[in-house]
Amino acid sequence: MLNKRISLIALGMLSATQAMANDQAESKGFVEDSSLKVLLRNAYMNRDFKDGNPDKSEWGQAAIGTFSSGFTQGTVGVGVDAFGLYALNLERSEDRSGAQGIDFFKTGDSGQPADDLSKGGAAIKFRLSSTTLTYGDQMPALPVLNYDNSRLLPESYTGTLITSKEINGLQLDAGRFTAESRKSAEGHDSGGLKSINVLGGSYQFTEQFKAALYASDVEDVLKKQYVNANYVFPIDKDQSLALDFNGYRTKLEDSYVRENGITGDDNKIWSLAATFITGPHSFTLAHQRSTGDSNLGYAYGGYQKDQGRVGDGGNTIYLANSYWSDFNAEDERSWQVGYGLDFSTFGVPGLSYNVAYVRGDNITTSTSEGGTEREIFNQIKYVVQSGPAKDLSVKLRSSVLRVSQKSSEYNVSGNEVRVFVDYPINIF
Repeated sequence: MLNKRISLIALGMLSATQAMANDQAESKGFVEDSSLKVLLRNAYMNRDFKDGNPDKSEWGQAAIGTFSSGFTQGTVGVGVDAFGLYALNLERSEDRSGAQGIDFFKTGDSGQPADDLSKGGAAIKFRLSSTTLTYGDQMPALPVLNYDNSRLLPESYTGTLITSKEINGLQLDAGRFTAESRKSAEGHDSGGLKSINVLGGSYQFTEQFKAALYASDVEDVLKKQYVNANYVFPIDKDQSLALDFNGYRTKLEDSYVRENGITGDDNKIWSLAATFITGPHSFTLAHQRSTGDSNLGYAYGGYQKDQGRVGDGGNTIYLANSYWSDFNAEDERSWQVGYGLDFSTFGVPGLSYNVAYVRGDNITTSTSEGGTEREIFNQIKYVVQSGPAKDLSVKLRSSVLRVSQKSSEYNVSGNEVRVFVDYPINIF
């Protein structure tokens, strides 16, 4: 049914005649609007687990090349997007690799992580007015299908995506993807996804208010809906208050529940964050709540072949209290207080710092109720502002996560450190 609705909406997008925008009319040509970029990334992640669990860490060097052509001129423009990925394993430790939450290099049947990995992909795209149809290998960034780019290499998906921006402020998306490329493995279908249909859009009602509504259907796994409302209250020249509401509803398929020994099939999770900005300072208060009878809580991301997960992208969690822990257990309630500082006011442009404390309670597992967890998150980031290394960024992130014994079935205590050095190079 959702697939049929996607087809009908896609047809409507492509046949729109009363367009308020026409990006294709501004096309300069296939070559003239093309770009080639390379991102050099050195990444390290260490998880010092507690309660007798072995520590895990991975370290690698990656090169991520992306080419995006312009569109040929005319009523219907044609273009090509392509990417090439390579990663070199700098640690190669059988004992320390293999943590699902790190996943730089997938371990093979021998238990050894790969020494390196490489892969690529390409997609063809068509544009009519301000509606674009892309078919092939892509990195979709939607609330119900968001590729993970927070590790060494990014995930990618193979399929069709239509994005329409015919009306100013309105974006509509419809797509179907039939393969998932895991970030830590080679091949175009290493994630185990059968198919996922996505549908939805966002609208900028006013300069201050924006809302979004999306849905997805992962074949034989689950159906998911997402809603967002964001409002920014201007207070003074350098002061504002932003309210951001995000919510998901998921319904697992009966066959998936039976095959994976899951208890319950539905989950609802939402978060409301209030951020007050005054000059270089930002202060955040947030509340997040998970309800429903599924012992998975809010299910997203992962790989179906060996993790028993969903396959809809490792960043498909547009919620306030998601750091190392996602605070998404069955029945969990969590609160966050956060602070951010932009050092540009103090003469150091490009330097920023963020800290947050999140506490969750009321966690339900198969053996207990009323479990708790808490996390202290810190991140400092610097982006070079000029010179030969312009745009090079260094990000140091740490988390201290403590989980009560009652919640040990859901999560594990530990200390995490991430160090990412990204150097983007615009070749043309």
